[in-house]
Amino acid sequence: MPDFAIERRCDGVVCGIDEAGRGPLAGPVVAAAVIIDRRRFQGELRRVLDDSKALSRMLREYCYEGLRAGVRSGIIGVGIGAASVTEIDRINVLRANLLAMRRAVAALEAWTGRRPDLALVDGNVAPALPCAVRTIVKGDSLSLSIAAASVVAKVTRDRVMHALARRYPGYGWDANAGYPTAAHVEAIRRLGVTPHHRRSFAPIREALSPPADLLALLEAGPLAFLENSAPAATRTD
Repeated sequence: MPDFAIERRCDGVVCGIDEAGRGPLAGPVVAAAVIIDRRRFQGELRRVLDDSKALSRMLREYCYEGLRAGVRSGIIGVGIGAASVTEIDRINVLRANLLAMRRAVAALEAWTGRRPDLALVDGNVAPALPCAVRTIVKGDSLSLSIAAASVVAKVTRDRVMHALARRYPGYGWDANAGYPTAAHVEAIRRLGVTPHHRRSFAPIREALSPPADLLALLEAGPLAFLENSAPAATRTD
């Protein structure tokens, strides 16, 4: 279970940073930056808060609501940042992830008026931030600050995908959050690609690519294409 052991060895104001949504075929990446007043962070939430992936959906929602209560009481400061599908496709998902982290820290400073002295970032790639950065592999299972950020990022992104699911029914985003489940991939085949699908991801590129036989006809020239694509009733051969 995560604790504050890492934070206690750090000087100044420490924030934890984590993201959600690097792997899905659809939707944004979302990052959160969280500062926790360790002296006042007590009770059941401190005992159950963990890496969002280790929590059930119900317990994750419980932790999220507890963190929101902590924001209202001034125990916790939160900033949320995102990078859009357009940005993911333009600069790749890793760079978009780092961009979302930078935006989360900027939002944290804007909302709380506090710039962290040190950011503890889950993973092994450091975003460019206006403070010192320390990357920690599996940090969401070690640091309570990062665990809190993982829960905020995951629940926030899930809610975004729930909202999109109502606008684009049939893809199951309320259940799969845009990840490449069999049902989601089948829905792409049946229903096509939406504006919220990541066109730089291989399954979406393949869904948008013409079949090989059509490419061969196009390369053979317009006459061959027209002759082979005409309805049977109009064929003259």
